Amino acid sequence: MTQKTLIVSALGEEKLLLPSLVNAALTANDRVKYLFTLLQTARSHADHPNVPVTTLSAERLAAGVTDPGFDAAVVGAQKLSDGRYLVPRADLALRLIAEDLGQMLAPLVLAGGDQASVFSKRHQALADDPRLAERQTSESDTLRGSSIEAMTSGDRSRGDSPHLLVMDMHKALNQLQVEVAGETIDGASVYDIRNSDRALISAFMAGVAATRPLKFEHPGLATTATRVGGKLVLQNDIGTTDAHVLVVHVSGREVSITYTDVHLPRLQFFQSLFKNKGVLWEDTSARQDSGMESGVYHLGLGQIRLTNAQALRDFLQFLGSRLVFLIDWNRARKRLRPFLPKAETLTLLKWAADENIGHMAFLKAGGERLLYDAMEFALAGRIHLGETLSDALGRERALEFMRTLFRVAALHLLDGRPVSLVEDEVKAELAGYVSSAQEDMLDIAVDHAGYLVELASGIRDSMVRARGSDSAHVLATNAERAKEWESRADEQLNAARAAARRADGMSFFAALIESADDVADDLEDAAFNLTLSVGARQVQMPPPLAELAGHLVQGAREYVMLLETARHIRRGGSREDTQDFLESFHRIASLEHQCDDAQRALKRVLLAEAGRFSDLYGALEAGRKLEHASDHLMRVAITLRAHIFGQVVAGG
Repeated sequence: MTQKTLIVSALGEEKLLLPSLVNAALTANDRVKYLFTLLQTARSHADHPNVPVTTLSAERLAAGVTDPGFDAAVVGAQKLSDGRYLVPRADLALRLIAEDLGQMLAPLVLAGGDQASVFSKRHQALADDPRLAERQTSESDTLRGSSIEAMTSGDRSRGDSPHLLVMDMHKALNQLQVEVAGETIDGASVYDIRNSDRALISAFMAGVAATRPLKFEHPGLATTATRVGGKLVLQNDIGTTDAHVLVVHVSGREVSITYTDVHLPRLQFFQSLFKNKGVLWEDTSARQDSGMESGVYHLGLGQIRLTNAQALRDFLQFLGSRLVFLIDWNRARKRLRPFLPKAETLTLLKWAADENIGHMAFLKAGGERLLYDAMEFALAGRIHLGETLSDALGRERALEFMRTLFRVAALHLLDGRPVSLVEDEVKAELAGYVSSAQEDMLDIAVDHAGYLVELASGIRDSMVRARGSDSAHVLATNAERAKEWESRADEQLNAARAAARRADGMSFFAALIESADDVADDLEDAAFNLTLSVGARQVQMPPPLAELAGHLVQGAREYVMLLETARHIRRGGSREDTQDFLESFHRIASLEHQCDDAQRALKRVLLAEAGRFSDLYGALEAGRKLEHASDHLMRVAITLRAHIFGQVVAGG
């Protein structure tokens, strides 16, 4: 006890000691939790000596325990033949635990009240517990496994324990700390600080204040600040979870961050927020505690040394501004599971934090219900049971849409606008994304159809020009050009397949283009077969063959028109658009019949004509491929018509 403390006590004003006692109690809390972990880990290592082990030195330093001798406790732990455990420094650890329990109790007793009485009785009962009062052995640094269990248990169903008492007193001390704080600095409850600390506290609180609105009505982000020895200590409760706490130590220009969380993914997310900031993180470690969710919580320790005072303030401000993005983070992650893959979910949450948008507006606006309603509105008939938003739009588009949703929800709700406005805008946005995805696929289909027109036109035009001595050259040149056009058509098909992988809701159009690619294959084969009909002599193309090629040119052009009019057909839409679509469809059907007639005429002409077999074969095969192309084109048109009237117009 310092001279100042003695004088204050002698004056009968013990209440004035409360801030310093609370300060010491919170330090004792860190220390005793480390010692509990030390004993648990030492026993675990003794039970499983072949499992890799840690010395817990980083945790020791973070807890303010300066004695490096404790680092040998875990490595040197042994299980004895009678079931007891030899743990180096166990005697000292037990003595310190007893002292720390008393130090935590002291300010609570001084503050008085019913709670203090309950804590005192629990403390005395545990002191009298035979499992804890003595180790029932005279050998140094040995203790029973049952004693370790009784001391460190967090299971309330098994009765009280020092660990449970520490947890409950810690909560009470946090509340008492707020009550005894002598002043507030920008919302932080502070006491026992130096003047030089004020700018640092203000910087941290400026960060907290900058993003605090993004938590909306959710509790959390209460901050306290004090001094422990030569360090400024900032503590933020973040949310309401017991093990979800941030403690920041500032010593000179060095900042140490201690972060605990029951959810390991959220701890990793928190660490990711400081990428490229220069924070060095220790290996994340798990702690057993049955009083916590899942019986485990995780500890992350980070350190950074800043170059100057301004850089220190800037870092503290940034640190404070990140805390709001931890509130209900795990709930948001779970709400997003039905819509996005895991990687895209984490990417979205990280983006939302980096952009100072956050996820709480999404939750406040309805979370998954908001998305389900939008999908029912925009994707009716286009998505099947079990499919996700990512399936419907593709991963990239779905992630892009979700970013828009998060931004819209945050902007509107921060502006005080109603949730119904967010719902309507999200529905409209999703409808736009779906329409945009379909437009992109139709663009690919139209580009692919353009190559069908080029292929058919090349065949028709080459037959017109192949009447002189250069017939073979004309047809061969067109055949080479046809190979190039068919290759470009394949590129469009590959683009459609890739787009369909990104958006399974657009798989129909990929299948449509794949069918249309059969037309391109037939036309390229026809161009090649024409080269077999000529040698070095002059040829006269049979009129029915030229007629077939002409019908294919018209059919390909009508297919382009069919795709273009399909863009504008909507349920309850313009009657003229539907009429244009049907007229193009029926012209394709009519041309298919004309191609059948032209091919039969070609067969009759060729059979009646005397000539070399190669000349007849080339023309006959070219005609057969052109007729096949018209059949395939008809099938594609029928498929598109069925989709338009079954899915779009009827809304099936």
